[in-house]
Amino acid sequence: MEHLEQEIAAYERLRPSPEAEHRMRWVVFRGTAHVGTYPSFQEAAEDAIRKFGRGPYLIRQVGAPPIRLPASARYRPIRAVR
Repeated sequence: MEHLEQEIAAYERLRPSPEAEHRMRWVVFRGTAHVGTYPSFQEAAEDAIRKFGRGPYLIRQVGAPPIRLPASARYRPIRAVR
């Protein structure tokens, strides 16, 4: 699987439980594992970085609607082939 696909799939499988218990808190997933639940993004990010460095891992706010970016705001990897 590509980066983060595994984490997103794990979050989606477990979503009903975290939403019932941890609404609007922040969760970290790495691979298929739920690493932890945190009261703030800052705490989630600090713990994820301390444990896993640059990643990949998923940090998501439980119960928050998905963020939709316009096409003009999407990024392209630096090593992208033209």
